[in-house]
Amino acid sequence: MRINDNDVVVIDAVRTAFGRAGEKGLFWHTRAEDLVVPLLNALIERNPKVEPGMIEDSIWGVTNQLKEQGGTLGRMVTMLADWGWNIPGCSIDRMCASGLTAVGFGTGYIASGMADCLITGGVEHMGHLPMGIMRDPHPRSEEVMGDDSAFNMGMTAENIHDRYPEFTRDMADAYAVACQQRAHRAITAGKMTDMIVPIPVELADGSTSIAKADQQPRPETTLEGLAGLRTPFREEGGRVTPGNASGLNDGACVALLMSGRKASELGLQPKMRWVSSAVAAVDPRIMGTAPVPATEKALAKAGLTMDDIGAVELNEAFAVQALYCLDRLGMKWNDPRVNMWGGALAYGHPLAASGPRLVTFLSGIFKEYPQAKYGLTTMCVGRGQGYSIIWENCQ
Repeated sequence: MRINDNDVVVIDAVRTAFGRAGEKGLFWHTRAEDLVVPLLNALIERNPKVEPGMIEDSIWGVTNQLKEQGGTLGRMVTMLADWGWNIPGCSIDRMCASGLTAVGFGTGYIASGMADCLITGGVEHMGHLPMGIMRDPHPRSEEVMGDDSAFNMGMTAENIHDRYPEFTRDMADAYAVACQQRAHRAITAGKMTDMIVPIPVELADGSTSIAKADQQPRPETTLEGLAGLRTPFREEGGRVTPGNASGLNDGACVALLMSGRKASELGLQPKMRWVSSAVAAVDPRIMGTAPVPATEKALAKAGLTMDDIGAVELNEAFAVQALYCLDRLGMKWNDPRVNMWGGALAYGHPLAASGPRLVTFLSGIFKEYPQAKYGLTTMCVGRGQGYSIIWENCQ
C-alpha cells in the first residue's frame, strides 16, 4: 500500500516478558524503569537508521505514578538509556488503558504535524506498586459511580454476569481454556521470540536468569480444573475466578511511531498505519462493556464495519467482559479473528503495558496474515471507559 507523508505509522514494537507480580515474579528485584531501558536500546539496535536524537517525545502510560513509576517516568527512561538530555517525556494515566492512550496520543501528535518521530509505550510493576495503592477516594465517589462495586474490578465482572445472565460461568471458563490453548500454540510456534527483549534478572532466591518468556500462561488449564476454583469476589453464587480473570503482572512494551514522511525519508517499511481512535464511557459498575461503544465510534470515524476488520486484539480483563463485547460487536465467542495468539487471560495484564502489547501483537499478526487489511486494538478501563484504535496493515 502507498503511505502518504501525513500518515501515522508503526515502525516497530517490542516488549518485555510479562512476569507474575510478587516475590516469585521474574522482576521482583527489577525496577520499573529498568524494564523500559532495554526496550529503548532494542528499538535502536533493530532499526539502525533511527538515532535517539530523532525522537521528539517519549510518551508513556503509567497507572500508579509514584515511587519508581513517578517523577515523570517518560522523561527519565530516555536519560537512563543514555540518550542524552534533549528528549522530552511525559507520563499518562488512564488506568488500564494508560499505555494504549499513550499510543493514541502519539498518533494524534504526529497527525497534527507537531512531531515526526515518537516513542510511546506503557509500563507497570504491580509487584512493587499494586493496583489501588494510590487510592484516596472522594467522599462522594460511591454515590457518583453507583455503588462501591465500581472500585473493585472483579465485582464489575460479577455485575456483568448479573445484568447479562446469558453469559454463564461455564461460557467464561470455556473461553479461558481456549485462550490458554491459543497462547500455547503461539508460544510453541515462536510467535513471541521476535517481540520479547531478553532482560537479565535476579530472582527471589538470589539466582540470576534471563527473562525471555512470559511467566503467566498455564497451558495445562482444563475445564475441570477451572470448575473447582473459588470465586473470591463473591463467595455465594459468584462466577469470576482466578482462572477466567487476567493475572496481576509486571511488564513493559514500547512502539516506535513515525509520520509517513519520516519513514520514507529513512527508507523504513511501516508495519501498520493508524486509521482512527475513539474513547467512550459507560456505567462504572460494568466497566468491561465499554470497548463496545468505543469500537463503534472508531469504526464510524473510519467508515468501516466489523466485517472489514480482519484481526481483533481485545484485552481480556475478564472472560465475561470479552464474551459481552464480542457478542455486542456481532462476533461469536470463538471468532478466529479474535486474539489469534491468545490474550490477557493467558499472558496477564500489567495495566499500562497491556495496550501497547495489543499493538505489538497486531503488528505481528498483520505480517502473518497479509489478507487482514484492517485490525482493531481495544480494551476496557476502570471507572467505566473503553479505548479503541483501528489500524491498516502495511505488510
